[in-house]
Parts: sequence; structure tokens; C-alpha cells
Amino acid sequence: MAIKKQYLKSKPVCKVTFSVPADEAKKVAVVGDFNNWNPKGSKLKKLKNGTFKGTFEFPNENSYEFRYLVDGNYINDAEADRFQWNDYAGTENAVLEV
Repeated sequence: MAIKKQYLKSKPVCKVTFSVPADEAKKVAVVGDFNNWNPKGSKLKKLKNGTFKGTFEFPNENSYEFRYLVDGNYINDAEADRFQWNDYAGTENAVLEV
């Protein structure tokens, strides 16, 4: 898994590209507190090499809890900026800081 950040000079946002290698998966989305944990509108596109990839814009100077939803199962990104315990889920969520 990988997270790539690109800060824009023209506006206060960061373009974040999420890459998830998941050859066998049918659907992958990135969900978090930025989209109310709803996979609609945050699905990643499957590439020919089996990696799912998508780019989204996030306002600068914020942090967001997120996870990947891979065929209905939640997984964290090992390369997240940090991890935050979530009492509601009873587990840690990955955190993106932009």
C-alpha cells in the first residue's frame, strides 16, 4: 500500500493518491471521517497490474481517520502517518495528516 501527497501552490489543498495492491479483490474504496465512512464517491479504480488507485483532494492542515474497504473488509494502510484508537470500531484507524 502507498500514500502519495502532492501539495498545490494554487489552492490550500493536498492531492492524495491511495494505492492498494489487491489482485483478488473486486471492489476497494477509501473511507473515513472525511466522507462519513461512506464508500460512494471514494472507490478506487483497478489497474491492469491488480493495484487499486485513486486520487482525492483534502483541505490542508487537517488530519483524517481512514481505512480501506476491500470487498467488505476494513484494513489499515501500514504507511499511514499514524494510527488512532477508535472506541466505536473497537480498533485502530489509520490517520492521514495533510
